[in-house]
Amino acid sequence: MPLQPYRAGLPAVLLILFAAGALRGAPPPPKGVKYAGSEACKLCHEDIYAAFSKTPHAKLDRDERRGWANQACESCHGSGVKHADSTSAADIVNPGKLTPEKFNQGCLGCHSNQKTAQGRIVTGHASNQIACSSCHSVHGADGMALVARKPAEINTQCASCHVSVWAAFQKPYKHRLTEGGMSCVDCHNPHSSVQPQAMRASFANEPGCFRCHSDKRGPFTFEHAPVRMEGCGSCHEPHGSANPRMLTRHEVKFTCLECHANKPFPAKNPQGNLGSVPPAFHDLRSPRYQNCTVCHNKVHGSYTNRALLR
Repeated sequence: MPLQPYRAGLPAVLLILFAAGALRGAPPPPKGVKYAGSEACKLCHEDIYAAFSKTPHAKLDRDERRGWANQACESCHGSGVKHADSTSAADIVNPGKLTPEKFNQGCLGCHSNQKTAQGRIVTGHASNQIACSSCHSVHGADGMALVARKPAEINTQCASCHVSVWAAFQKPYKHRLTEGGMSCVDCHNPHSSVQPQAMRASFANEPGCFRCHSDKRGPFTFEHAPVRMEGCGSCHEPHGSANPRMLTRHEVKFTCLECHANKPFPAKNPQGNLGSVPPAFHDLRSPRYQNCTVCHNKVHGSYTNRALLR
């Protein structure tokens, strides 16, 4: 997640997992603390309560096993007894005014160490102090939507911060995000991953590219080292490129020559391919040899030929 591409169905699955996490992980209320109850909150915050009641979070109000029955609002805002009497904002916890770190600690009080996508925050979003509410609507919006669900909505949300990345998708050769054909979370896990740049993994620990481009996965009898050692990004721009096939260079030969240039043979490389100058008959001044993939068409790996010719 081989898994199918994200499309529009996955957010619904994540929403179900989110609801399950809220039920499974919620800690019991502290002993000896008096609570006003959700009905008291509803008297003043009717619109918020109406939206909240349609979200998975509201299940705490009906779940007596967790000890928060009829007290779901106070599971995040703290006891509302004093606030109900004074109506002063100073007498209630407002998570929106907490630091992102404190805010996230509140969320992770329930959504912590779960076997789901949202059970932990270990990526750049955490190190950059991004609050959960930056992406999630805690009280709900548009019915049960705690988070953007459609690919176009997800992309718009991510683009609001990742402006330079979204600009790359405006280039002529790119993944189909601008058309709504996929979303950022098809490749990136916004909450956690051990992969570089929070990339989703597929087939155990391999890059998420292979979820869609499974024909490039292998395993191959004769591997092209960059595919295994550096990944697709060694030759391709992952978001968008001005070059055909999203290559890092405008001509194929220049992409290849970044490794296959006039460098000495590595001592531990008996094949003499990596870092070596092409054979003498490769006259790169001739158009015949300027597109390496005309002959070396199995650039990702070959089952039959060490030179990746077939």
